[in-house]
Amino acid sequence: MSDKLVWIDAQGSWKGAKEKVTGALESGAKAVLVSPENVERVRELGKMTVAAVDGNPDIRVIGIGSEGDGTLFLPQDLTSSEDLALAKALKAQGATTAAYVRLAGKEYEQFAAKMGKVCDYLIIEGEDWKVIPLENLIAELGGTAAKILAKARDIDEASVALQTLEKGADGILVDVDDLVKIREIARVVSTKQAELSLTPVTITAVRDAGTGDRVCIDTCSLMTPGEGMLIGNQSSGLFLVQSEAEDSPYVASRPFRVNAGAVHEYVLVGEKTRYLSELASGDLALIVTKGGEARRATIGRVKIERRPLLYIEAETDDRKISTILQNAETIKLVAADGSSIPVTALKPGDRVLAKLEKEARHFGMKIDETIIEK
Repeated sequence: MSDKLVWIDAQGSWKGAKEKVTGALESGAKAVLVSPENVERVRELGKMTVAAVDGNPDIRVIGIGSEGDGTLFLPQDLTSSEDLALAKALKAQGATTAAYVRLAGKEYEQFAAKMGKVCDYLIIEGEDWKVIPLENLIAELGGTAAKILAKARDIDEASVALQTLEKGADGILVDVDDLVKIREIARVVSTKQAELSLTPVTITAVRDAGTGDRVCIDTCSLMTPGEGMLIGNQSSGLFLVQSEAEDSPYVASRPFRVNAGAVHEYVLVGEKTRYLSELASGDLALIVTKGGEARRATIGRVKIERRPLLYIEAETDDRKISTILQNAETIKLVAADGSSIPVTALKPGDRVLAKLEKEARHFGMKIDETIIEK
C-alpha cells in the first residue's frame, strides 16, 4: 500500500492560479503544476513542490506546448523525439522530471511508455477517458521507478484511475476550477489509501503480564469508534486496537489517541511494520476502520510510560497470535461485530478483529522466508 499523490493543475494567469494554489496548500496536495512565470509566486505562498515547464521549478515538466500534448508533431520514429531527447538531457543533469502526454492515439501511448522509462513522473491526459491505455501503461512501467499520474476532472475519474489493475495510478492531477471540488477530490484521494482484509479471531487467554513500558500514539487526526491501529507481538497477526474515541466514566475521550501497547510490539504503518518504540513526532501512522479502510495520519506525539500490562492471546484455524496492552478500561479491541470490548472485560471465547498474513517480515518488509514468532 503506497500513498496516492495529489497534484493540482493551476496553469494560467496568477489571478486564477493563486486560488488553486491556496486550495492545494489547504487540502494537503503534494504539488502544483503552474505556468513558468508563477513558480516563485507559489513559493511565496507556502512550502509546496512546484512543477512547470520552465522557471526553475522543483519538477521540470516536458510535453506541454510540445510533442506530448500535440502542439508539435510527434515523429513516427520516437528515437528522434525532441521531448525524449530533452528528458534524457535533464535527467543526465540530475533534474527531477515529469513527462506530460495527451493520449490522442496508440502512438501517444507508446510515446508515454518511452517517456515514463526516462522521467520520474508520467502525467497522462485522456481526451475521452479510457481505462485500457492506463492499464497498458501501468503494466508497461510496473518495473520502473516512474510514478503515473492521471489527469482527473471529477471524483469518478479519479476513482477509476486509482483502482485500475488493482494497483491503480500512483496519483492524480486535479484539473478543476471549483475550489470546493479541488478540496473534495484531494481529501478523498489523500485520506483513503487502501482496503485491508480483517479476520475475526477467537480470544483464548487473557492474563496479567506484569509492568512494562507502553506506548501512546497521539495523531494529528481525529478518529471515531471502530477506528484504530493494527498492533501485535507477531507481524503476521495484528489486532485492531481502537482509539480512545469513546467516552469513559473516568476520563474524557481522546479521539486522536491510540494506546498502542508495549514498546516491543509491531504496528502497521503502510506496506511495512515498525516497532512501537521507533515511532516519533512527524512520522506517519496508519488508521484502520472496522471495515478495513485505511488512511494515513501524522503522529503529533509519542508517550512512553511505565504501566501495568495484560497478555492477550487469540487463535484462528491454523495459528495463535498475541498482543500485550495496558491493563485499563479505556484500552479496547474492536469486536467481530464492529463494537468495542475493553481489555479489562475481555475473556476467552470473545471474537475480535485482526489482520492476518502468511508472509514473514524482515526489517518490517514482507519476505518469503521461514520465520517463527511466538
